Amino acid sequence: MITISHYLILSSCIFSIGILGVFVNRHNIIVMLMSIELILLSANLNLVVFSEWNQNISGQVFVFFVMTVAAAESAIGLAILVLLFRNLDAMNVNKISQLKG
Repeated sequence: MITISHYLILSSCIFSIGILGVFVNRHNIIVMLMSIELILLSANLNLVVFSEWNQNISGQVFVFFVMTVAAAESAIGLAILVLLFRNLDAMNVNKISQLKG
């Protein structure tokens, strides 16, 4: 039987991988965006698990708002990535300061 502790362990592992991806790879924008998405995924998993555990749907409704923010963050991040690649032919985070206009 899967208990709440199994979900919390899985969520903490996903969160740790996301944090590790953000701090270790600070040069590639795509990896940083994927790591941030992993962090938001672990938060969503926690919200769903605790919502089910408390028999309250508000946590599951809040997940939809978090997913909306994550989609907007990804769209803005990909737009910055396309702009960076078009102007500088690079996907290095350190070159974003050269986009100042």
